[in-house]
Amino acid sequence: MSSIPDTFRAFRIHDDDEGYRSGLEDIAINDLSEGEVTIQVGYSGINFKDALAATGKGKILRQYPLAGGIDVAGVVVESGSDQVQVGDRVLANGSGLSEVRDGGYSEYLRLTGDIVVPLPETLSMREAMGLGTAGFTAAMSLDRMEANGQRPDMGPILVTGASGGVGTIAINLLTAAGYEAHAITGKVEEFDWLEHLGARQCISRHELHWGQKPLEKASWAGCIDSVGGDMLAGISRVIDLWGSIACCGMAGGHALNTTVFPLILRGVSLLGISSANCPIAVRRKLWNRLGHEWKPPLLDEIITREVTLDDMGDVFNDMMKGRSLGRTVVKISDLED
Repeated sequence: MSSIPDTFRAFRIHDDDEGYRSGLEDIAINDLSEGEVTIQVGYSGINFKDALAATGKGKILRQYPLAGGIDVAGVVVESGSDQVQVGDRVLANGSGLSEVRDGGYSEYLRLTGDIVVPLPETLSMREAMGLGTAGFTAAMSLDRMEANGQRPDMGPILVTGASGGVGTIAINLLTAAGYEAHAITGKVEEFDWLEHLGARQCISRHELHWGQKPLEKASWAGCIDSVGGDMLAGISRVIDLWGSIACCGMAGGHALNTTVFPLILRGVSLLGISSANCPIAVRRKLWNRLGHEWKPPLLDEIITREVTLDDMGDVFNDMMKGRSLGRTVVKISDLED
């Protein structure tokens, strides 16, 4: 097990008298947020939330400076927690990373024991970060839907934002779990790829015409929606009896203009998905499922890009311009996986 060097690299975000800025810096272990578990980081991932934080396009961090990255996987090098031992492979996602404490874009990181999740033996660190918050969000969405009574025999599940991180994983996960998945995306050139991942039907968002009545023809049994806004309002009108909508994003806007009719006449449920702050017991349960029965069969193909700390800027810019596809992982160090 390697000892902690005097200095190491981290991608840090600042907002002070010199302005908002981000970039690579050499820091020491005591520059990091406190925590009784220290890990050498193997991999992280890049989510839309990370791009917002790195570019300053969104108000993500609540204190500065911090290392970016809301996902992290690595190996424990020091532990004052009875939850994990030196040498354990672990991960963390959400839980205040890159919001109120340093995140995964750092070669070493300190974490509190109550946010650390043992890495399932069936997942490599690269695979875990290929899933990351996006995969965890997709899993939480399906978990909450099934807890609310969703079943494959009720009919197809719609996935919006289908070419993004949450969407691609949701399609493959739903298919593996026995559901028929339908995809909505603005990238018609990716229809073939989405069908390869398991989508039985692909719909261009540019050709959607929901209608304006409070209730329209019921076309789907449920939905995993990462778009929000007008998309979510339209979807609420076309979900069949007792279906569930998992609301897990707002790429299309935060406002929701709809009526109560889908809820009181069709029994449709709108389920909020907050992956950043879910209880640790739920977090560990879902990561275990992602490592076993819910592991997306085509995860290696969903990971479309691997970069290093030096190369993240291009990915952030692509995400902000809507040019991302699937999942991007960040290789932080050469730990054996």
